[in-house]
Amino acid sequence: MDKKTRVIAFYLPQFHPIPENDTWWGKGFTEWTNVGKAKPLFPGHYQPRVPADLGYYDLRMTEIRELQAKMAFDAGIEGFCYWHYWFGDGKRILEGPFNDVLNSGKPDYPFCLCWANHSWFKKLWNPDEKKDTLLLEQKYLGIDDYINHFNTILPALKDKRYILVDNKPVFGLYNLRSIPNPTEFIQTWNTLAMENGFDGFYFFSFEHKQKDISKCLELGVNAVVFDSMIEALIKTTSGRLNYLVFSKLLGLPQMVGYKRYAKRLLKHLPISKEVIPCVVPNWDHTPRSGRKGMILSNCSPKLWEELLRSLFVKLEDKKGNDNFVFIKSWNEWAEGNYLEPDLKYGMGYIEALKTVLLEQAKKRNY
Repeated sequence: MDKKTRVIAFYLPQFHPIPENDTWWGKGFTEWTNVGKAKPLFPGHYQPRVPADLGYYDLRMTEIRELQAKMAFDAGIEGFCYWHYWFGDGKRILEGPFNDVLNSGKPDYPFCLCWANHSWFKKLWNPDEKKDTLLLEQKYLGIDDYINHFNTILPALKDKRYILVDNKPVFGLYNLRSIPNPTEFIQTWNTLAMENGFDGFYFFSFEHKQKDISKCLELGVNAVVFDSMIEALIKTTSGRLNYLVFSKLLGLPQMVGYKRYAKRLLKHLPISKEVIPCVVPNWDHTPRSGRKGMILSNCSPKLWEELLRSLFVKLEDKKGNDNFVFIKSWNEWAEGNYLEPDLKYGMGYIEALKTVLLEQAKKRNY
């Protein structure tokens, strides 16, 4: 049985103009708008983040998408997990870059999809907004809409690049428990998949709370992608203390050191076939949320490399073609959460990942 760890990176398709953002924020708004205008909120705060090799790119450009794929491939990442938006009754958003990937065949690089099934609010993209106005409501309209949704993404599922586990397309559900009857959704899609030549879906859900992993599995997903960062920032004693000190007393963003996050992840990560680690290289939400944001402080490629090396030691007995590790994220720049090169660290985060994966390959002899 293959023991190779399959590393997948979440990918945000927000870096291109769309009519909705033009209406809400002004002509030409993209994720770069908040990235570029971010300012340091305290001495030593690393803002703004400035992209290096790829620049302030536009994802409508095939050349950019191919360069991203080459960087990821060279680092040992198997593929991208594109965030996918479906608000019900055929309403989609930000689908342009992935549709271009699908229709053009470029880049020739594996992918899967994760449904970002949540409503959009105005403060999501602009920390200066005073009112959290609903922009797009996530709707669940029943079986007919589930069938329409499935048929819309079917060409992607049948693409030779789509990531599979035992002839099952890998598909993520960001907010599984918000679906009114998630079991009905899962059963409907599994039936449709089998009618189209697959052996069902390999569904994963996304969970921030360790205690809720079993609840998700009981609803019928194959695995849970577990991201412990929020627990490190909020649920720990140090996280609560930092909240009181930074947010309440000093009016600063809530912060937890990267070493503390890494220590908590490694200590509390369940080692199970049904639990997929989600590992975060860096995090600074302040370009989107200002002083109410959350920050992993003192992030660096060196600490990222140390975390990865320790993580793979914990996972060394896992095996099988569902032995995944997800990275959040490849390019969430306005959350300070990315692997792509910037002016401060260059290719440091990517090179750190490459170093550890090469060590793993040598150790496992593949």
